[in-house]
Amino acid sequence: MKEIARYSGCFVCGQKNEIGLKARFYWDGSKAISEMTASELYAGYKDIFHGGITSTMLDEVMIKAILAQDINVVTAEMTIRFKQPVYIGDQLRFEGELTGQKGPLYLTEGKAINQNGEIVALAKGKYVRPAEELSDKLLISLEK
Repeated sequence: MKEIARYSGCFVCGQKNEIGLKARFYWDGSKAISEMTASELYAGYKDIFHGGITSTMLDEVMIKAILAQDINVVTAEMTIRFKQPVYIGDQLRFEGELTGQKGPLYLTEGKAINQNGEIVALAKGKYVRPAEELSDKLLISLEK
């Protein structure tokens, strides 16, 4: 698998962001993948992983599925369906894939799966290409 480009200061994938997740994302040829352990640093309740971090990881894995195909986009809309709680210490696998395109929108789906193979959250996302000026700014920050 090939590692997907990232920005070193990104909260999610930046390896130099001191308070970030430092997640790594890989392309298997059809989908983006990342794995992490649900850390107490990101608890929402006692022993429960914060749903906002799960959402953030799903957004990132879906956008990385598009970026891995050399298409630069930004998030336009995202929906998350939480199926069950994630507990501190759970091993999570995030998968995202590009499922289609409707006009300027790139459509994606993502899922978070725990160590028991259970889907804990599902996501759908819509992404668009940014205006040229913003696109240029985003592209120069990426590290391949």
